[in-house]
Amino acid sequence: MNTKLKQSVVKAGKGIWSSIPILLGVILLVSLISAIIPTSAYSFLFKNNYLVDSFIGSSLGSVLAGNPITSYIIGGELLKQGVSLLAVTAFIVAWVTVGLVQLPAESMLLGKKFAIIRNITAFIFSIIVAVVTVVVAGLI
Repeated sequence: MNTKLKQSVVKAGKGIWSSIPILLGVILLVSLISAIIPTSAYSFLFKNNYLVDSFIGSSLGSVLAGNPITSYIIGGELLKQGVSLLAVTAFIVAWVTVGLVQLPAESMLLGKKFAIIRNITAFIFSIIVAVVTVVVAGLI
């Protein structure tokens, strides 16, 4: 086996191994939240209105920014609670692309104007991507 290939496989294995505690923690946290928050809270927040649900999903994802691996677990749990696919998709896209929490650091490193425009654009596109995804999923 090629040494570079072997090194890559070892590095990938270590990366996967190191992400297991994070995934386990997210699964446990989501389970705890699912037990604490009643299902009626989700129906109160999400009204099955396409525009409002996608906006709420994108807003929550923007504020509660995180990494893609954990977003799939949280998204799956939201779907189980009856939240629409549109809202969950908007949440996941915004979760990974919009970062209000990281905005100060991003502004310092890349410039305030760029960081603000990038976040606004990512927020708008999270809604657009959610709508297109749901439309395409409906056609399949």
